[in-house]
Amino acid sequence: MKIAIHHRPGSFSDRWIEYCKENNIPYKIVNAYDTDIVQQVDDCTAFMWHHTQCDYRDKLFAKQLIYSLEAMGLKVFPDFHTTWHFDDKVGQKYLLEAIGAPLVPSYVFYDKKEAVEWVNQTTFPKVFKLRGGAGSANVQLVPTKKDAIRLVNRAFGKGFPQFNRRGNLKERIRKYKEGKDTLWGVCKGIGRLFIPTELAKMVGPEKGYVYFQDFIPNNTFDIRIIIVANKAFAIKRLTRKNDFRASGSGMIIYNKEEIDEQCVKIAFIVNEKIKSQSIAFDFVFDADNNPMIVEISYGFIKEVYDPCEGFWNKDLNWHEGPFDPYGWMVELVK
Repeated sequence: MKIAIHHRPGSFSDRWIEYCKENNIPYKIVNAYDTDIVQQVDDCTAFMWHHTQCDYRDKLFAKQLIYSLEAMGLKVFPDFHTTWHFDDKVGQKYLLEAIGAPLVPSYVFYDKKEAVEWVNQTTFPKVFKLRGGAGSANVQLVPTKKDAIRLVNRAFGKGFPQFNRRGNLKERIRKYKEGKDTLWGVCKGIGRLFIPTELAKMVGPEKGYVYFQDFIPNNTFDIRIIIVANKAFAIKRLTRKNDFRASGSGMIIYNKEEIDEQCVKIAFIVNEKIKSQSIAFDFVFDADNNPMIVEISYGFIKEVYDPCEGFWNKDLNWHEGPFDPYGWMVELVK
C-alpha cells in the first residue's frame, strides 16, 4: 500500500502527510499538474488531492483526473460521489431535489425569456447566486423585481466576473473593523480593484444561466454539519451585521448545546443517498423551525474546525474530545 498525495500547503494535505508520518503509512508526494501524473501514481494504491475552487487549473481538470485514477483502480479522495457537485450550486440543486432532501426552494433558468417570465410572477426578496464561490462570495439579496431583471439581463449579457472585487474589499474592511484582518489585508483588497486574481484572468465570466433561491427570513445564524467517514461535527455561524449571510462571517460558536441535532440527523440521512466521503451541509430554519439545506461542499477550512468539542456517530451518540477528520480521510483510502 502507498498513498499518492498532491501537496498544497495550507490544504488538507498538511494534515494527511502528518497523519501518514505519525502512523507509518507509506506515501509519496506527487504533482497533479504534471503531464505524467498518471505515471507518477503507477506504484500507488490511492490518490488524495484537496482541490479548490480558487485555482483555475483545479477547475479545469481536477474532477476529470480523479475520475480517471478511480477508473485505473486507485482508491481516491475525494471520490466521484464526493466531488462531482463541488462548487456547483446548480448541480447541487438537481441532486438534492432528486433525492428528496429539504433544500431551500431553488430556481435555475437557461433562457432569458423564461427567466423574465418567472421574475414577473414570483415574490421577493430572493437570493441570487452564481454556481461557484465560497464564504458567501457571489451571493446577494435581491429585494425587488427590478433588481432581479437587472441580474437576468446581465446573466444573459456580459455576465459576472469570477471574483467580486468590490465585495472582497467590503469584506476585508468589515473583518478589519472587527479585528479579524490587518490593514495590509485591506490594502490588498484595494489592490484587487485594479489587479484581478489569476482565476479571474484565466476563467471567463459566468453567463448563460441565472440561479435564485427563496429567501428564508429571520435567520441570524446557520448551522454547518460536516460528515467525514460517517462521523459528524458542527459549528454555528452567526450572520454579519445587517446582513443575511453567515458563511465566511468568522463569528462562530462551538458549544454543542447550540447545535440543533435535527440538522445532524438530516445530514446523516441525506448523505446515505449522496454517499460522500466528506460533506458539509449548511442549514437555515424556516418559519416552523424546520432545517433546510442551503448548499453543500466537500471541503472546508481546517483551522476553523479544530476547536470543535467532539463528534457524533451515525447513531447520534456524542463523543467528547479532540478528533482528527483528516486522519479519517486517510483511513478511507488505505
